Amino acid sequence: MIHLIERIVFAKRRAVLAAFAIVTIVMGWLASELRIDAGFTKLVPVKHEYMQTFLKYQDEFGGADRVVIAVTVRNGDMFTPEFISTLNDVTDATFFLPGVDRAQVFSILTPNVRFIEVVEDGISAGNVMPVDFEPTDAGFARLRENIIKADLVGRLVATDFAGAIVSARLQEFNPNTGERLDYIEVAHELERIRREAVGENPNVDMHIIGFAKLVGDIADGAIRVVAFFGIAFLITALFVFGYTRSIRLTAPPLICSLIAVVWQLGGLTALGYGIDPMSILVPFLVFAIGVSHGVQMVGSVQAEAAGGANGLDAARASVRRLLLPGAAALLSDSVGFITIAFIDVQVIKEIAVAASLGVAAIILSNLVLLPTVLSYFDADEDARQAVRKRDRMLMPIWSLIAKVAHRGPAAVVLGAAVVAVVAGWQLAPQVRVGDEHQGVPELRPESVYNVDSAVIANKFEIGVDVLTVISETVAEGCIEFDVMSTLDEFEWHMQNVEGVQSVRGIAGAARSINAGWNEGSLKWQTLPRNQYMLVQSVSPIPTSSGLLNLDCSVMPVSIHAADHKAETIERIVDAVKEFNSANANNRIRFQLASGSLGVMAATNEEVEASQFPILAYVYAAVIALCLISFRSFVATVCIVVPLAVVSLLAYSLMALLEIGLKVSTLPVVALGVGIGVDYGIYIYGRLRAHLEQGLDFAAAYEKTLTTTGSGVVITGLTLAAGVATWVVAPLKFQADMGTVLTFMFLVNMIGAVILMPAIGAWLFRR
Repeated sequence: MIHLIERIVFAKRRAVLAAFAIVTIVMGWLASELRIDAGFTKLVPVKHEYMQTFLKYQDEFGGADRVVIAVTVRNGDMFTPEFISTLNDVTDATFFLPGVDRAQVFSILTPNVRFIEVVEDGISAGNVMPVDFEPTDAGFARLRENIIKADLVGRLVATDFAGAIVSARLQEFNPNTGERLDYIEVAHELERIRREAVGENPNVDMHIIGFAKLVGDIADGAIRVVAFFGIAFLITALFVFGYTRSIRLTAPPLICSLIAVVWQLGGLTALGYGIDPMSILVPFLVFAIGVSHGVQMVGSVQAEAAGGANGLDAARASVRRLLLPGAAALLSDSVGFITIAFIDVQVIKEIAVAASLGVAAIILSNLVLLPTVLSYFDADEDARQAVRKRDRMLMPIWSLIAKVAHRGPAAVVLGAAVVAVVAGWQLAPQVRVGDEHQGVPELRPESVYNVDSAVIANKFEIGVDVLTVISETVAEGCIEFDVMSTLDEFEWHMQNVEGVQSVRGIAGAARSINAGWNEGSLKWQTLPRNQYMLVQSVSPIPTSSGLLNLDCSVMPVSIHAADHKAETIERIVDAVKEFNSANANNRIRFQLASGSLGVMAATNEEVEASQFPILAYVYAAVIALCLISFRSFVATVCIVVPLAVVSLLAYSLMALLEIGLKVSTLPVVALGVGIGVDYGIYIYGRLRAHLEQGLDFAAAYEKTLTTTGSGVVITGLTLAAGVATWVVAPLKFQADMGTVLTFMFLVNMIGAVILMPAIGAWLFRR
């Protein structure tokens, strides 16, 4: 098969080059049509039971896709004509945001925000902002009273009256166009509102949080990452040039890898995909993988040329030598990408598709196009001498490293590996599933979004960190004492959970109204047992409050948390489950979950359930691939054990750096395994040939290093260089991915060069 492929490729070299040129032009045109495609449901496991509850009641009560705009004053309080004018402008502008559900826009100026009070004649209600409001001292005093009556302090008004909130819900699809909502456009509109408001009133600040704003900030940061691609390209080019010492041999692997990226992006457009901001780094990773494999081909061609072969013969010999290990290595890369598609989150599935397309393109560009191009390069005597000189300089280094293939030094290496495993075993379980810090972990702590989030959390008792529990009961359940009493106990139970700022539900509202019917006496702030009195306490609460549906069979309870750390979410979810278990009331059941924290809880549980199966799939596929390629159990053990050690150490690194397992970080370890196995495959592919010649293991390994060692080291360095620049990226999740992948690429390379032969020294016999 290998000889057949070799003959086909090199028999029609010009036709091969022409075909690649035509396809690249077409793919380049398709790639130019690629657009950033972000969506709320793409980031969540829609089949999770929490998400089923979320989607079931999303239209009725709204979802987690909210925007919160806090307008605050720098000096004084909000009761000034200038502030009210600015708040009015912001509220009006929010109504006309793309995709906004206008019935779900709330501020103290909107008519759906009302107060209720008991007066001599009974119940009185009205808009918080009076229709006859005048910006006078009396008018502002009246407005303040209405805010207090409506219990808006901490919710829509700052606790110190230094600001107010405009809250709105966005829809997944733009109702005007019917197309998927462009969250980036919404984010830019929000920034325009901020600029206009702050520009008109210098005493005003605006703070904006919500999914749309987050996506916009991530997209803006992701676009800036393109600049890092240029830096990574230059660093990679320098590594390759340092290895080849020839511009003629440096350019082909770089160009072929760029072609693979173009094919990947064009393939995404052809399949109807966009590129999500969370997956914008995949093309950069594909480029790094392409260059690292291209270095192996260039190194082989150089070695053949140094022995006197012309360009065509050197390329043909390199294809025969590298087609099997190269294909196996690239298939292992694909395995890492394909297995993450089992995670039931759409954005991860899209990452898997994008990366798999890239690897498929690399298989063609590196194993077909690159050797075809290199076959036209005949090395002169100076080039051959340069390669021989490089090999002589490196010979002492390879001889030193090759000592680990003897049992004595190998025992020392294995002992050090055992110590590393024991240390890693202590640290790895400390990795948390979910967020480890306050603020949005995808962005850096000093980002505008996280600063805005901190200000809103400080000045208000709400934010976007809300978990909504859906209480399902019988029709008219809100006028049955047993049902309402259980609901009241649940609200009290959740209010006393650590990390909960406030709880809002119909039972608490009914108790307050009942007290209002009785001159505001605190003694009457309870649920009346008499059904008629209970009707009197519940009837003033409109469905627009979000506390009940039309027939009162569903009554959501909103739990506002202090943050969205993994431990906080887990504590709240466990408290809900604990209450459900202790109060098995057939007439009311509390279903998890809606709200932003409900989405995070579902995502965290999906990630936790997926992390070990995904690794198991990756390792099973890698083991099978090694067994099929080399038909040796011992070889498979030598290749896979260093990978397992590095995976454990990668988890330890994440624990030390407080990087939580999330949608953005879960694929990293799997990808590190799939790509990291390349080193072992290339080394053993060469080692086996020397063993078959009758050399003992130590001698065979030393000879392997002299021919393959440089290529493997450069492969590790080019891969690491391709992702190391992400560490200083403007987005925190990209920096975390860059840190972990750089570690895995480098340490996997060290494991393949040092730990693999140490294991082989004790397992291989002559």
